[in-house]
Amino acid sequence: MASTNDYIKLHFLVFLWGFTAILGKLISVPAMEMVMLRCALAAIGMYILISFSKESLHVSKSDLIKLLLIGFIVSLHWLAFFGSARLANVSVSLVGFATNSLWAAILEPWFKKTRIKKFELALGLIVLAGLYIIFSFDFQYKIGLLIAIFAGFSSALFSIFNSALVKRVSSRTITFYEMSGAFIGTAIFLIIYKIGWSPVEDILVLPTSSDWFYLLILAGVCSVYAYTVAVELMKKISVFVFQLCLNLEPLYGIAMAVIIFREKEKMSANFYIGTAVILCAVLSYPLLKKQFDKTVYID
Repeated sequence: MASTNDYIKLHFLVFLWGFTAILGKLISVPAMEMVMLRCALAAIGMYILISFSKESLHVSKSDLIKLLLIGFIVSLHWLAFFGSARLANVSVSLVGFATNSLWAAILEPWFKKTRIKKFELALGLIVLAGLYIIFSFDFQYKIGLLIAIFAGFSSALFSIFNSALVKRVSSRTITFYEMSGAFIGTAIFLIIYKIGWSPVEDILVLPTSSDWFYLLILAGVCSVYAYTVAVELMKKISVFVFQLCLNLEPLYGIAMAVIIFREKEKMSANFYIGTAVILCAVLSYPLLKKQFDKTVYID
């Protein structure tokens, strides 16, 4: 059973993940290289942490394969999230990612062979409506929006898989193998892209010294620490609640961007209206769950 402290931890993680948007803006290397380096540093950092704590990395062969494959999904998620922002814009990327709660409401019951709850679907739609109010995205970015929606889908997907694995594998071990799998997956995608589409003069893009500093923060704090704690919280918090809270990530990210980059633009009324809609959806979940959890289903 999740405690108040668990929910506080969850929102702190969402705050950290919102900060990744700031780091992504500060890092100059392309999205693929950034994701690959993030995964590599995260895997190395987790290995060092596990070695110092003298934990075992032993897992069964079947679990190892599953963890590495989930790492591929994590890689696809990050590539889609950052890629959609490059193809369209940040607003489109965040709105597409916000479909994660909708995907979780549909996918979790399907994988766990339970019935879909109407109120979870309704809350997911409300969250999506709130983000639409905030960003008012333009449908001319069809490809970028589709990729961003895939980022939301993949986020819900690896969260569901992790919620099952965490029952028998430690969160740190899960993080190490999934970051390793994400690194391998991104490296494969990068090689295919560089050979097939990238200009010859753009074969290798090296990070600057400031890039390495931001990458270490991205890997150490936003990946190793945040991902490990997130996997541990999945023992107590449902995938849908997890994904629903993740919809606060763009709000935290925008707020931090205004503070850090001192943007002169003021928030419009749409921002505050959308924020209120999303917060109402997130905060009303426990009450709705208590009232309808045992009675309202889609057969």
